[in-house]
Amino acid sequence: MRKIQPLPPEIDIATLNMISDRAADVIDKVRDAMLAPDSLKVSPKFNSQQLADLTGLELGNVQYRAKKGELPSGVQPDSKRRSWTLPEVQQWVRSVKANNLRNVDTTTAVTVCIAHFKGGVGKSSMVASLAQGLSLRTGARVLIIDSDPQASLSTLFVPEATIEEDQTVLPLFTGVTDSIRGAISKTYWAGVDIVAASPALFSAEFILPTRQINNPGFEFWKVLDAGLEDVRNSGEYDIILIDTPPSLSFLTLNALFASNAVVMPLPPNNLDFNSSILFWQLFTETCEKFAKMRGDAKKYHFIDIVPSKVDRADSISVAVQSWIDQAYAPRVVPHGIPKTSIAALASASFGSVYDMDSSSAQAKTLARARDAYDQLVDYIDNQIAGIWEYQHQQYIASELKIAEAQRALDRARKSQGA
Repeated sequence: MRKIQPLPPEIDIATLNMISDRAADVIDKVRDAMLAPDSLKVSPKFNSQQLADLTGLELGNVQYRAKKGELPSGVQPDSKRRSWTLPEVQQWVRSVKANNLRNVDTTTAVTVCIAHFKGGVGKSSMVASLAQGLSLRTGARVLIIDSDPQASLSTLFVPEATIEEDQTVLPLFTGVTDSIRGAISKTYWAGVDIVAASPALFSAEFILPTRQINNPGFEFWKVLDAGLEDVRNSGEYDIILIDTPPSLSFLTLNALFASNAVVMPLPPNNLDFNSSILFWQLFTETCEKFAKMRGDAKKYHFIDIVPSKVDRADSISVAVQSWIDQAYAPRVVPHGIPKTSIAALASASFGSVYDMDSSSAQAKTLARARDAYDQLVDYIDNQIAGIWEYQHQQYIASELKIAEAQRALDRARKSQGA
């Protein structure tokens, strides 16, 4: 018979506080080590070949234009190869791809929500990579909103900062403000701004239903949508990306109802696949309930299921991927994100594949991961362009109707005058 030592309940709040404080101290030391010497993240620099790849120009054409001085010529220290900063590269991209930029007079910023029921599927890293990739490859001005109280996305972009409540979406949910604008902060990555998150966001799960109970006409699921309106229409941003908590919470519902499109990272394993099915079932039921209550039928321009952490050498993953293809076709994105050691390394450095140095020892692995994200960025960019084209056509049709109504009014006035 085993001799078992009694295990009394001795872990009290003071002990939990000690564990929490020690963990916080460790992460602070890790950040200091990773971000030394000045504890601030910086964006990468780019060489001539990288600039050529991003703009689609021939290498010789890049060098010619750089010497001509029409666009930033980069820095050429000690007669070495030229290099460009991120803002300079974005200026090149926006100039060369000017025809691909949206018409700010007839379109608004497109809002995309990245959502899943489970944690650990790669939501935050996907938001970070999409934001960086879209700003880099298309010149888009991106706003990211972290609505997850765990604040993983905020840690990637502002690891050195202490986030205050007024830098989050919480004042919007409490009713202190009716716009997200005051919570927007700059990040180290030019062209990407952020509304950060903090654990204080957990209180939104109590605040929103309380406001709904006190005011039956209040629509808790539309608070973020309304709070984005002036920013969405201002022309300051082209794309808004929202990271969500790993649940169908009040915060997630707000993100989903504020969005034009949804992206779901989905690793090909049984648990994540089953969780995704439950997510869509519950969200569909919720949408139907709101539609019956308020006559508000939500529609999306696109829904993408993105295979993430894909290991093609794993036979079980391959099998589950076939289930995903059957269940979600034609929503499954053809460009999956491979499971690589480089992703873990980037995360440990509080970054993404776009932060990594291509001259590193794992250059081939990085190139494979980077190429996968480049393809995903281009795929989503094409869909966003389709939304802008739809908005543009709707605007033109509306203007034509207004013009026709005005002509009819003018004819009626002339007839009366006659």
